[in-house]
Amino acid sequence: MATNKANAPAAGMLWGGRFTGGIDPLMHQYNASISYDKLLYKEDILGSIAFARANAKSGIISDDEFAEIERGLREVLKEWDTDTFAIMPNDEDIHTANERRLGEIISKDIAGKLHTGRSRNEQVVCDMRMWLRERIHEIDNHLVAFLQVVIARAEAEIDYIMPGYTHLQRAMPVRFSAWLLSFGFAFASDLERLREIYKRVNKSPLGCGALAGNAFNIDRDMMAKELGFDGILWNSMGAVASRDFVTEFLQWGSMFMGHISNWSQDLILWCSSEFGFITIADSYSTGSSLMPQKKNPDGLELLRGKSGRCFGQLAGFMMTNKALTSTYNKDLQESWEPMLDHVKTISDSVQIANGILSTLTIRPERMLAALDPTLLATDLADFLVRKGVPFRETHHISGRVVAKSEELDIPMNTLSLEQLKAIDDRFTDDVMDIFNYETSVESRSAKGGTSRSSVLEQIKVLKAIYIICN
Repeated sequence: MATNKANAPAAGMLWGGRFTGGIDPLMHQYNASISYDKLLYKEDILGSIAFARANAKSGIISDDEFAEIERGLREVLKEWDTDTFAIMPNDEDIHTANERRLGEIISKDIAGKLHTGRSRNEQVVCDMRMWLRERIHEIDNHLVAFLQVVIARAEAEIDYIMPGYTHLQRAMPVRFSAWLLSFGFAFASDLERLREIYKRVNKSPLGCGALAGNAFNIDRDMMAKELGFDGILWNSMGAVASRDFVTEFLQWGSMFMGHISNWSQDLILWCSSEFGFITIADSYSTGSSLMPQKKNPDGLELLRGKSGRCFGQLAGFMMTNKALTSTYNKDLQESWEPMLDHVKTISDSVQIANGILSTLTIRPERMLAALDPTLLATDLADFLVRKGVPFRETHHISGRVVAKSEELDIPMNTLSLEQLKAIDDRFTDDVMDIFNYETSVESRSAKGGTSRSSVLEQIKVLKAIYIICN
């Protein structure tokens, strides 16, 4: 329950001048963001240095005052870097904390000029964009490393043949490499999309003021260049309000984690005793506190589970945004935590996925044992197609062959030629040649297929994608 006491004076805040009373202590805590936006201390300080430099160019502060501000801010940066910065009770956010400490180092008379013409509305979104673009670079590097492992394993294990599934039912023989590359191309598309997002993140809002622009003719292009932005956001009202870059990153992360979840789900099934296609390394598994025999694929299950976390962050933030009035509203503070958590979740997840794929063991003998001649029913239909029979007819004929093998409870490839001819007399002696899994995958030689040549071509294309993106 909120207290009526007002022992956190508003006069101690950057915005407190027009207030005559204090702020409720619970409201102070509710309003504060320093517990998480302190992670952006470096970006906040670099942005302040660039802003002060531009104000010096405009003559708002002297060169000596700028030099003192820069010296003081770099001292503040050093304190953060060495974990000696002391957060005070009235430091409601990283901007307040840094400016307060700057005043203690160089005097409030000079430090008080730092914020001339600047609003926290532009400051916060500038910090966020600078921070996110660096995290995008890091995620990009992790994703490229993951793709390299995908490609290396696809090349090394191209000979392994396994059942391919639709509806989680065995469907046709495929190469393990073809399955792996199906996700490799999804992750490569994710990488391309991430690079597109970066372009929209890396635009500067600095110099837009609270909403109406800067009154001191500040050089926005100069600040953008110093801070490494590719350009500026052209409308001040939109610049301070827009969190589209956060929403877009959350959308990207949700799609990526969806792919990771699908990939994990397949591997979770495959490492079970019922499949046994792979073994997950102990490094990414845990046991049971009761059942000594258990080895659980917890790394994969967490990857699958954290996708829901990411989806929820996206949905929640979009709901926060959907009914806001124009320019800045305090609701936008809710963009911080999902962005920060999303970045950590994505970054950790890519690295965990890489570790799992790098260390898992393939069991090709179990893959081979799971193959069943009924997986070649399509090949049987294709056999008659090559003899001029319409496919719709051959599909029906092959289905009757499958039904006969089930009726007799024998593998389809053990049916005699006489039994096959009894179903359709266009079967010839060479029909038995189609009951070969290697022949089946090699017959799918069109681009994108499961033949060795097709898989090697896909590897080449995938390499080109991540090299271009990198």
